Amino acid sequence: MLWACIVLPHLALDTLQRRRPPGEQPLVLIDGPLQARHVLDADAAAQATGVRAGQPLTTAQALLARFEALAHDPDLTAQQHDLLAAWAYRYSAEVLRLPDTGGRGAVALEVQRSHRLFGHWPDFEKKLRDDLTAMGFRHRLALAPTPLAARALAEASDGAAIDDPGRLRQRLARLPLRHAGLPGRSEETLAGMGVHQLGALLALPRAGLRRRFGAPLLDHLDDLLGDSTHPLPRYLPPDRFDLRIEFNFDVENIASLAFPLRRLTGDLADFLAGRDGGVQRFVLSLGHRGHAPTRVVVGLLQPERAPAALFELARGRLERVALAHPVVFLRLRATELPPFVPGGRDLFDQRPEHAIPLEQLQERLRARLGDSAVYRLQATVDPRPDQAQRIMPAKADHVAPTTRPRPTWLLPRPIPLRGHGLRILAGPERIESGWWDGGDLRRDYYVLETADGQHAWAFCPPGERPRDEGWMLHGWFA
Repeated sequence: MLWACIVLPHLALDTLQRRRPPGEQPLVLIDGPLQARHVLDADAAAQATGVRAGQPLTTAQALLARFEALAHDPDLTAQQHDLLAAWAYRYSAEVLRLPDTGGRGAVALEVQRSHRLFGHWPDFEKKLRDDLTAMGFRHRLALAPTPLAARALAEASDGAAIDDPGRLRQRLARLPLRHAGLPGRSEETLAGMGVHQLGALLALPRAGLRRRFGAPLLDHLDDLLGDSTHPLPRYLPPDRFDLRIEFNFDVENIASLAFPLRRLTGDLADFLAGRDGGVQRFVLSLGHRGHAPTRVVVGLLQPERAPAALFELARGRLERVALAHPVVFLRLRATELPPFVPGGRDLFDQRPEHAIPLEQLQERLRARLGDSAVYRLQATVDPRPDQAQRIMPAKADHVAPTTRPRPTWLLPRPIPLRGHGLRILAGPERIESGWWDGGDLRRDYYVLETADGQHAWAFCPPGERPRDEGWMLHGWFA
């Protein structure tokens, strides 16, 4: 087996930074008790002024006049860590969510059995890096026969790749002990003993290590080298999606929600791709201070998972909302995740490359105009023209046309057809019905061509056939 490990050295900071519109003040992530706040991480703008991780907050305030300081939220970081593990599930059926510490995280995935789908490692590596960059996560990546070895290599040397198990021990022996991820305070104790390289640790007698550090250290070394017989627990994506973005200020207009909404729908699309599923209904909740949240239900005609489509549909629904109170958080929740079947396309389809499919056009119109503004006509068994069709909710499927010619535009009520040179193209078609509901109707319908070349649908009393006068117009053909 071959494992790729994605180390996320700035997971907590990237989680917050990707939710902020670009161009805002420098961002500093802080942690620790209230009386001894320190810098946990800082973005590039803050680091350019000398702000570094580990500094007291007062030092950062002395170096940088204006910046935004946000407290580290471990729950939010863990939630984002889970989302990245769900994203990795699209590339492999075996995913590990490795423990995160101090705003960092790591995800490992078995890639050897995925080469047929995604290519060999250089191409596969590029796909992973492109996705992570597009999502806004800085990362380090390495390949090794075990997940813990891949993590140690990624920490020490971004891009390292070892596909031969026989070379693994030799390569790991050169790594500093701090990259091994040893349990507890083992690293500090070993450093005090003069052990600073992983090779020096591996050379020590196992019996002495067991007496001094216990079984956890030896189990970790076995997992690192691939000698363990106990597999690490695999990650399985959840059956629902629930993500929330808190704002540090009151949002008073819908347009300001576009950026966080794009992030939420993008994360939903990545989550769905990992599950190989789609979403047909999700709920946006706009939180208010002291008031119940405003719920916006986004329903789709068929399962979807394209990020651009999900964003456009959700934004169309939001734009129709009138805010009564400022928004302090935005939440997206999806509990109905049906299977997703990509739409097929004819090999010789002549549509332009960027043409919008009919289903997506319907969704956009429903989002902008409302559900009742888009509908379809369904044929009924009643032959009367006014009762021959009924309005039905819009769906992706199409209704087969009737075998009889029917006009595209049916007039609300028949009117006399004036003109000369009318030519009969089809007919008569006798319609006699409605005696049971008081709408008795007896007519002979014809398809006529006018002198201008228009095609009309007109009728006359049964048994009669007017030449130019006496026709009643009921509709026009396109």
